Amino acid sequence: MTETPVAKLIVTLGVPTTISMLITSIYNMADTYFVGTLGESAQGATGILFTLQAIIQALAFMMGHGSGTFVAKALADRDTKEASRYVSTAFFFGTGAGLVLMTLGLIFLEPFMRLLGSTETILPHAMDYGMWVLISCPLLIGSLVINNNLRYEGKAFYAMFGLTTGGLLNILLDYIFVRIVPLGVFGAGMATAISQAVSFAILLLMYFFKAQSRISLRAVAREAAVYISIMKVGFPSLLRQGLTSISHGILNNLTKPFGDAAIAAISIINRYSSLVLCVGLGIGQGFQPVASFNYQVGKRRRVKQGLLFTMGIGFAISTVLCVLGLIFAPGIVLLFQKSAAVVKIGTKGLRFASLGLLFLPLSVPVNMLYQSIREAGVASFLALMRSGLAFIPTLLILNAIFKLDGILLAQPVADMLSGLVCIPFIIKFLRRSDDPAQDHK
Repeated sequence: MTETPVAKLIVTLGVPTTISMLITSIYNMADTYFVGTLGESAQGATGILFTLQAIIQALAFMMGHGSGTFVAKALADRDTKEASRYVSTAFFFGTGAGLVLMTLGLIFLEPFMRLLGSTETILPHAMDYGMWVLISCPLLIGSLVINNNLRYEGKAFYAMFGLTTGGLLNILLDYIFVRIVPLGVFGAGMATAISQAVSFAILLLMYFFKAQSRISLRAVAREAAVYISIMKVGFPSLLRQGLTSISHGILNNLTKPFGDAAIAAISIINRYSSLVLCVGLGIGQGFQPVASFNYQVGKRRRVKQGLLFTMGIGFAISTVLCVLGLIFAPGIVLLFQKSAAVVKIGTKGLRFASLGLLFLPLSVPVNMLYQSIREAGVASFLALMRSGLAFIPTLLILNAIFKLDGILLAQPVADMLSGLVCIPFIIKFLRRSDDPAQDHK
């Protein structure tokens, strides 16, 4: 962590994470593809459930990133007992929260799906899919907590293996349960739940055999301070993902008057945007443990080098994917839905989204930087921008002025604003002294 060249280290940690996130994104796109063959309303359900999945991931990333930062710190201090305490607390607390969310969600399934933006025609499909998403909720949270802590221990390959296996299985089961055994949206949801159970089992085995820390009920903290510390450091992740769910709930409800075709088109746009975003997040998550570990031991120059490298590689990859989105937008939408109305809306929206995604390499790495060095206030503010402070007002204003076109423009405009807001924070960190001792003078 402290001697390997920074670029090589970030790539070594980031590539497996990027692959695992790409696989996750691809199997989400596979759901969208197979469900899309069932019609506009069925495909609209994947857009509604995108919001629920963001809620679940918000809890998981808060616990995973919050505990992982302290695990990296403890291992830097060679304290495996303390590392075990943080990962165990996050794992059991997170899965417990998942059980609560699952129970409440299943009890109030229909009103929950309506709240997330289901129309009358989308509702039956959303309930079929949503039931399975909720059933697998504790397993998904547990998997993501384990995945993040493996990364913070420098074991990104094993984290990748668990998620990738589940993702590939999901694509196979989608084909079987939707095409061969015609179970429709219910089958696509069941495929997702089974694959997440398999991922969870593999990741748990990987942690027991490969990690330095241990997951144990005995190690779970009894002090409130540990829970508060995890949630405080992980709060930016909760904000980032949680506001995504709130924003998409608002987005779905504002899109309702324009019909199922508009909701289905936005579902496709979001899936492609997530594919681009996951590349940035994957490289950024390779940078996080490097930043956390090196900042803890006072090697700030390496952290600065890592930030610049992460931004540079993010720009290169995002530019390629965004250009593809601009040029091949009609073909990408046609791949998921043949409806002329969906293709028309989706093509315009995907081109708008591709332009906005060019600004992600400015916002994602710096947000992860401040979270990794435990400056939670700055990290929380930056996390608020893309899906909250920038997006929600932009969505409401542009929808009022330009109607559906305004809805399609809202996220790219918010991405641009978020990237520009991050520039002063990038400059501020790069100007910080390389010597921690100078902070106290």
